[in-house]
Amino acid sequence: MNTEQLHVALQNSFSPDASVRDPAEAAVKNLKNVRGAVTMLLQVASEKQVQYEVRQAAAIQLKNICRECWVERVSFMGAMLSSEGGTKAIILAEEDKAGIRTNLVDALLSEAEKSVRDLMAETIHSIAIHDFPQHWPSLLPTLLQQTAQSSDPSQALRVHNALLALRKICKRYEYKSKEQRGPLNDIVLQSFPLLLPLAQRLADPNEHSIEAAMMLKQILKIFWSSTQFYLPNGVSGDVSASGGEKPETLQPWFDVLHAVLTKPLPEASTGLEPRNQPISIEERNAWPWWKVKKWSVQIMSRLFSRYGIPAYAEDEAKAFATYFSQTV
Repeated sequence: MNTEQLHVALQNSFSPDASVRDPAEAAVKNLKNVRGAVTMLLQVASEKQVQYEVRQAAAIQLKNICRECWVERVSFMGAMLSSEGGTKAIILAEEDKAGIRTNLVDALLSEAEKSVRDLMAETIHSIAIHDFPQHWPSLLPTLLQQTAQSSDPSQALRVHNALLALRKICKRYEYKSKEQRGPLNDIVLQSFPLLLPLAQRLADPNEHSIEAAMMLKQILKIFWSSTQFYLPNGVSGDVSASGGEKPETLQPWFDVLHAVLTKPLPEASTGLEPRNQPISIEERNAWPWWKVKKWSVQIMSRLFSRYGIPAYAEDEAKAFATYFSQTV
């Protein structure tokens, strides 16, 4: 099968004619057995000239195959899980894995269609579970390099998509124990010095673009994934003379959260001014700037529940909790 044949199979899988649809669906289902199929799926999903439904179908198949066939799956008892029919599970070839790791991030960065980019980001997440950071050391530097281009308005889409992928990586460690969060601490050390000034700029009272809201939302979600259970080590790289973390190093982030919460939003309009919030309640609920406020409230609520009363805080967080309760 080549890329053109794959495109035809995906397109025919939507046919109302069962005689056309059934063999196409069978061919698509068999893709995990075809060497190079994931590379072709990524090519179809990334091609802007291809019909949207076909691109979306390719992205779905890519996500499913990578999730199912990246590594051998094991049960809770340690036994290898077989595929349908009791046969040995299919595992992607190392050449196919290397190609996906090389090209998937670049495809995501330039993707404007929300559904397709969300599927690509989820694929990055499922691969990162197994490969980051040991087998995918270029992933974080690539995303941070793109994030550093945030001052260029023409790079807004790529910066947003880089932040989306970065959040997926952080989410990988969101519920991990403190002993398993080493990679997340490294991510925080490298990314927060870039994210903080960007968040400060995006939270400006006079900034009302939708692109700014979407980027700021991803930054707050990254902050949420990094802090909701434990405060990451060296969150700003600032330490006290005794070698411990200074509680006030998070204050600039609290200032951002406060700026977001108090930020006045443009009133609803007839739609002539795209910066203004929509009129209908449904559209307002989905408007990115209200989403940003929601994440800010969620973060502050979680921090207050964990650190608002110092007596209830973990021993290693007592100093921070005291600072938080008295200052924030």
